[in-house]
Amino acid sequence: MRKYDEKAIERLQKETSIIDNNGIKVVVKPIPGEDREGYLDPLELDLMEKFWATNVGGEDKAAEPTSKEMMISAIRDSMGFPNYNLNTVEIHTKFEELTFDENKVGLWRYYPRKTEKNKKRPAFVFIHGGGWIGGSVYTVENFCKLLSELADAVVFNIDYSLAPEKPFPNGLNDNYSAVKYVYDNAEAYGIDANKICIGGDSAGGNYTAAVCLKARDLGTPKLAMQVLIYPAVTMADAKVEGYQWSEDFFEMCEEQKHIIKNCIGLGRPIKFEDDMFLQNYISNKEDIYNPYVSPMLAKSHANLPKAILAGAEFDGLRLHTEFYAKQLSDAGVDFTVFRYKGMTHAFIDKLGHVAQAEDLCIEIANAMKNL
Repeated sequence: MRKYDEKAIERLQKETSIIDNNGIKVVVKPIPGEDREGYLDPLELDLMEKFWATNVGGEDKAAEPTSKEMMISAIRDSMGFPNYNLNTVEIHTKFEELTFDENKVGLWRYYPRKTEKNKKRPAFVFIHGGGWIGGSVYTVENFCKLLSELADAVVFNIDYSLAPEKPFPNGLNDNYSAVKYVYDNAEAYGIDANKICIGGDSAGGNYTAAVCLKARDLGTPKLAMQVLIYPAVTMADAKVEGYQWSEDFFEMCEEQKHIIKNCIGLGRPIKFEDDMFLQNYISNKEDIYNPYVSPMLAKSHANLPKAILAGAEFDGLRLHTEFYAKQLSDAGVDFTVFRYKGMTHAFIDKLGHVAQAEDLCIEIANAMKNL
C-alpha cells in the first residue's frame, strides 16, 4: 500500500540535481509535490499535522514522567512510525538468538523465497536507530523486506542491547559481533562473503560507521559497503577542524520556519551534561572523543568500505552526514551522498507514506547489484 502516486518515485529517480558542498558532490532529490525552496514535502507536513501536532505547537504535552525509568519507557513508546509492506513477492522470515559476551542478541533475516537456492546472494545487515536507548527491529522490518526483494539479497536485522540497561560498548560490540557472525557463516546463509553490506539509520548509522572502523582496525570482517542514513557521527560538542553546525545552513520558508526549526535540533553541539540520550549511552564523558562513539573523530578514514550516505534536508544530522562524506572522500573512500529535499529525520520509518523512503531503498538495492 502506498499513500503516494508511483510517479513520485519516477521523479525522485530521474529529476535529481548535483550541488557542490564543501568540495563534494551531493545528489539532491526533489520533492515530488513541491518545487518551492525551503518547504517541507506536503506529505511529510501532513503526517506532522496528523500525528505529531504536540511537537509543532499543538495541544499541551502530557505531564512529564516522574522517574528515569518512566521517562525512558515513554521515549521508547514514542519512537517509530506505522509503515507499510510494499513487497510484491514472497519473503521468508527467520529468527535466531545469538549470545555474545553474555548478551542475548536477536538476528532476523529476510529473503525472497524464489531465489533461495542461489547460494551467492549479496547480504545487508541493518542496525536500527533509536538514540541508543530505543528503537525496534519491527519499525525497520518492512524497509528490510523491501530491500531484500529489490536487491535479491538476504537482509539481516539486529536486535541489539539498549542503553541505559546495557551502556557503551555493549550495543557496539553486539552489532560488530553480529556482523562478524554473518561474515563467518556466509556459506551457511547462502550469501557471498565478498558482498556483505552494513547499514543503519540515526543511532544505527552511528553504529554502522563505528562497526566499519572497528572491522578495519581488527582486519575482519571484510565489508563491501556501508550505508549511513542520517547518521550521528559526533557526540555532544566534540568536533574536528572544519566542521560547523549552524541554523544558517538550512533554508527555511517563512510560513513553515516555526515547524522546521523544531526538526533540525538533532546534531546541534551541546554540553555532555545537557544531552540526556548521550548520558544514558556512555558513562564516561571522555568517551565522546572515542572514534567508536564519535566516528568523525577517527584519526583516519582510509581503507573503509565504499559508502552511501543519505540525509534529510530538514534534519540537523544532515550536517553530520555531508561532513562525514567529505571525510571519506578526503581519505579516498568511494562514496555517494544523497540529500532528500523537504524531508525530516527518520523518514525511512514512513515507508509507504512518503516516496523518499522507497526511493532510498531502490538506491541501496541498485548499489548492491553493482558490487
